[in-house]
Amino acid sequence: MNLAAIDIGTNSIHMIIVKVTSKHTFEVLVQEKEMVKLGVGVFANKMLSQKAFNNGIETIKRYVQLADEYGVEDIITAATSATREAKNGREFLDRLIEEVGLSPQMISGKEESRLIFLAVRKAIDLGKDKAMVIDIGGGSTEAVVGNKEKVLFKSSMKLGVLRLLDRVGHQGPLSAEERDSLQGHIRETAANIMAEAKAAGFSKVIGTSGSIRALGEAALQMNGKNIINSVNAERVKLKDLEKITGQLLELTPEKRSEVKGISENRVDAIHLGGLLITELLQLAEVKELTLSDASLREGLIIDYIEKNGQKLINLVEGKNVRERSSLLLAMRYDTDLEENKQVARLALQLFDQLKDLHRLDEQARDLLYQSCLIYDVGTYVNFQDYHKHSKYLIMQGGLRGFNNSEILILANLARYHRKSGPKKKHKAFKILDKKNRRIVKGLSGILRIAVALDKTKNQWVENVYCIPENDKLIIRIFGEGNMDLEIWEAQRFSDTLAKYLKKEVEVVKG
Repeated sequence: MNLAAIDIGTNSIHMIIVKVTSKHTFEVLVQEKEMVKLGVGVFANKMLSQKAFNNGIETIKRYVQLADEYGVEDIITAATSATREAKNGREFLDRLIEEVGLSPQMISGKEESRLIFLAVRKAIDLGKDKAMVIDIGGGSTEAVVGNKEKVLFKSSMKLGVLRLLDRVGHQGPLSAEERDSLQGHIRETAANIMAEAKAAGFSKVIGTSGSIRALGEAALQMNGKNIINSVNAERVKLKDLEKITGQLLELTPEKRSEVKGISENRVDAIHLGGLLITELLQLAEVKELTLSDASLREGLIIDYIEKNGQKLINLVEGKNVRERSSLLLAMRYDTDLEENKQVARLALQLFDQLKDLHRLDEQARDLLYQSCLIYDVGTYVNFQDYHKHSKYLIMQGGLRGFNNSEILILANLARYHRKSGPKKKHKAFKILDKKNRRIVKGLSGILRIAVALDKTKNQWVENVYCIPENDKLIIRIFGEGNMDLEIWEAQRFSDTLAKYLKKEVEVVKG
């Protein structure tokens, strides 16, 4: 199967598409990078600029289209410091949910450092060594110490090339006074964290991220090193990084791109990245840096595979493309599949026992089953009004094997599994034709009761038995444990089914 990971960074937005070849390995198919510079100005005024905001949305839309062309089953997405700190960062993520169908995880600095270390551990042979990995981003710098088996220390510093650029206020050469002031700020911010990292112990320092690799490549080329493909595992001396940094600090942005290894896209802040990495290496008391081309996006893939490897293998054996697609959507948003399968089991019992009353066909039965797997994906975004978030995620989630009408039915079932039942004044319900509105009314009535019967998440309800009478439907509940709360909840949410069947519904213990 193919997976994609999108890293919405402060400086760049990256995507990687991989083919998973086993529970532990993957093959890279595509790598994409766009230097959107979301973080420009964020650390001064706490807002994403409108230009960066729009460019970010359009870039991610293109990435998703490319992922679709590669038949990607799932897209893992993470947002870092610029989005965390911007006042309109939540608005940016909401736009991605509504327009692109992605719901990025807004990860902490410490989580970012852990994921980066996972990637470095795959790219660099640590052997028996303990290493400190430093990753310089646009808004933060991560430091993590570990070995090939585990992370021993992780932290994040509010030091990044765009954050430092906002602090300096210009892109030109630094005066001696500005340089001294910035060095003092870096040391004050990083001193305690670097001391803790040294206490954890390490025998080498590994640098990752675009800024560090660019500086490392420039230092290597300065000494005549021929870079054939990648700088991964190459070592560079601190004194050479200091020499390159000294040159860059004295140059205008236009002249910095003339330095071999420094691209035009980085000229605005690469000199500040040089000052930052050299100060950190001095604090670490090391004379050499090992370069790595590993990154957060590879870490996202590795973490996903490690957490879901067995599930992914099982899903490959799914009975059809529709079920597989629903299960993958549920996994993407950390849904508890065991709970959802319990809801599905109860919902299908109700459907089958009531088929003479509801008169819905096998296609409707399958849609009910699929809806049980994905009705609560919106909890990933926010528990409050999660049924509405679920509707958006399902409509934009790229479900495969369903036509547009079926996706709309699934979205409406998620919308109406709690709170209000279907109403014509609701836009997403109103646009359905008469036949599909009837399907939504009937299936949502069943789904509401099935969800309620697992209210405590204890899976105490084992079976249901429906007894139709002239003007009443009695639903008897069988199982172990105290099911009073489940019965109360099911009775409370029986209104939609009662209206559809035109019968009073009574839920009782068997």
